[in-house]
Amino acid sequence: MNVTATIINNRSNDLELEKNFAPDLLSSNKDKLDSVIKQNFITHDNTELFYRYWPANGKPKGAIILFHRGHEHSGRLSHIVDELNLYNYDCFAWDARGHGHSPGERGFSPSMATSVRDIQSFIKHISTRYGFKEQDMAIIAQSVGAVLVSAWVHDYAPKIRCMILAAPAFKVKLYIPFARTGIKIMHKLGGNFFVNSYVKAKYLTHDQQRIQSFETDPLISRAISSNILLSLYDTAERIINDAAAITVPTQLLISGSDWVVHHKPQHRFYELLGSSVKEKHVFEGFYHDTLGESGRKPAIDKIRQFILKNFSQPASISDLSNADKKGYTQEESRQLATPLSPYSLNNLYWIFTRLALKAGGYFSKGIRLGQETGFDSGSTLDFVYRNTPESTSAIGKLIDANYLNSVGWRGIRQRKTNIEALLHQASDTLCIKGKPVNILDIASGHGRYVLEAIEKMKNKADSILLRDYSDLSVQQGKELIKEKNLNDTTHFIKVNAFDASTYSQPERPVTLGIVSGLYELFSDNDLIRQSLQGFSSAIQTGGYLIYTNQPWHPQLEMIARTLTSHRNGQPWIMRRRTQTEMDQLVESAGFTKVEQRIDDDGIFTVSLAVRN
Repeated sequence: MNVTATIINNRSNDLELEKNFAPDLLSSNKDKLDSVIKQNFITHDNTELFYRYWPANGKPKGAIILFHRGHEHSGRLSHIVDELNLYNYDCFAWDARGHGHSPGERGFSPSMATSVRDIQSFIKHISTRYGFKEQDMAIIAQSVGAVLVSAWVHDYAPKIRCMILAAPAFKVKLYIPFARTGIKIMHKLGGNFFVNSYVKAKYLTHDQQRIQSFETDPLISRAISSNILLSLYDTAERIINDAAAITVPTQLLISGSDWVVHHKPQHRFYELLGSSVKEKHVFEGFYHDTLGESGRKPAIDKIRQFILKNFSQPASISDLSNADKKGYTQEESRQLATPLSPYSLNNLYWIFTRLALKAGGYFSKGIRLGQETGFDSGSTLDFVYRNTPESTSAIGKLIDANYLNSVGWRGIRQRKTNIEALLHQASDTLCIKGKPVNILDIASGHGRYVLEAIEKMKNKADSILLRDYSDLSVQQGKELIKEKNLNDTTHFIKVNAFDASTYSQPERPVTLGIVSGLYELFSDNDLIRQSLQGFSSAIQTGGYLIYTNQPWHPQLEMIARTLTSHRNGQPWIMRRRTQTEMDQLVESAGFTKVEQRIDDDGIFTVSLAVRN
C-alpha cells in the first residue's frame, strides 16, 4: 500500500521535485496559455456547455481535466495549466452549467445528480473527440467541483488514472445558527430560491491580484440556488460515509486556514477512502482558494508530482471480484445479520417499529402485500411500479401514499425510467446496425417494467422472452402480456436465472439482455458470475446487456431489522456492491460498460454494456 500524509508550511519552498519521474515534461518553455481553444460540448440533456482546451506540445501523454470552485469558471483555472508545467498533456477545463460562459440561471442546476452526470458527459466527449481512454485522464477539482468529482467517481466508477481534490466543500461554514435548517424549511414551503455568498475575496486568498480579479470578474456569480446548496450537504455526507467505495489514486489538499469549509469532513473522507494509493497534504495558513493562494507553489508542485508518479506506472486498479468474502460491504451485511442485544435501546426501537409496521398492514394493501409475499418480491415491485394507493379505507390510502413515497421506492421507479431509456437506446442502435431486437429478461418479476418500456419503443422488438423463478410472477406476467396484446412476440417461462445451462441455444439469438433488481438480492459473487456467464453465452457479439446495481441505500438497517424477503420470510438483509465491483463482474464475463444512469439519491444504477 502506498499511503502518505504530510503537513506543509506555505512559507517553505524546500520541496523534492519529481525529476525522476519524467524530466522531459519539465523542459518546455512554451507558454501554454497562448494556445487555449474555446469549445462547447453537448450534455446528456442537450445543454451546450463551454470549455477551454489547451493542446499539448506534441503528442499528448494524457489528459488533465480541471473543475472550478462554486461561483467561478474555467478562466480562473488558466494559471494552474501554466504553473503545472506539464506541456506534454492536453488540458481541459469546463464552465459548469449556470457558471461562466455556460448557459442557465446563474448558480443553478436542476440537481447535483444532473451536474455529476454533466461530468460524465464531459469525460465522454473528451474521450470520443480527443481519443483519450479514462485511464489516461487525471482530474483536478476544487471546492464544490471537488464534491461533484468525488460523487462522479463514487457513482460512475470511472477508471481514471488519478484525482486531486483541493479544499473539497464537504461541509460549508454557514456561521448563522440553524441556517441550513432555515434554508431547508424555506425551500420546502416556498420552492427554490437563491442564496448569495457571504465570502469576500480577501478570505479566499492572500494573492492581491486574485482578490482584485475576483471582485471585478463579470463572469463570477455570488448566487447559489437553494436546491444545490442543500443537496451539496446531502451528497457530501453520502460520499464521505461511503468513501471506501472510491479506489482510484487520490490526493487530498487541505487549506489550513479555510474560512469557507470545515476541515473535519475532509479528514474523515481521507480516513475512510478506499484507495490504496492516497496522499493528504495540509497547507498551513492557506485560505480556501488552495490553488490560487499567494504561496501556492508547494501545492502545485505536489499535484505535478502526483500526476507524474501515477502516469509513470501502470494504472492502479483494485480487484473487487471477491468483495463478497472480504471487504467493507461484506462486514456491513454481517453486522446487519447479527442479532442485537435483547435489552438494548436499539433493539427495543426496532421491536416497536416492527409492531407499527404489522399494525399498518391491517390498513395498507402495500404493506400487507410485502408481509405476505416479501418486500423484495415481484408482487411488491409491481405495486410500487403502479404507484397508486389501492387500500379501501382513507387511512389505508394515506399509509399507502407515504409508503410509496419512501426514498427506496422512489429510486425503484426512477430505475424503471432509466431502464426504459437505455432499452430504447440499445434497440435503436441495434436497428441502425441492421440487427434484430431479440430481448431476454432473466428475472422479470411480473414483467411490468419491461413490457411498459417495450410498448414505448420506436422500433418494435422482434422477440421478447421473459423469465422468472416464481410461479406467481410467471402467472401474473402471462396475464399482463395478454392484457397488452403482446402474445405474438412475447413469452414468459419459469427458469432459475442462476442456472447457466438454461441460457444455451435460445430459439432466437439474443441481442439485448436485461437483468434488473436480481443481483442486488444475492451477496454471493459466484452466483452472479454463473448468471453472467450464461448471459455471455447467449448474447451475440455486439449485443447489449442492461444491468442494475445498488451501490448505496440510506435505509439498510431499517430494511434488515423490519422487512422480510420473499425467501421464506427471512429478514431482508442486503450486501451492497460498489459500482466498481459490479462493473468488474460484468467485465469479466466479456462485456464493456458504455453508458450509465443513477437516481438523484444515488441508490440505484442502471448500466448498458456491449458484448465483446
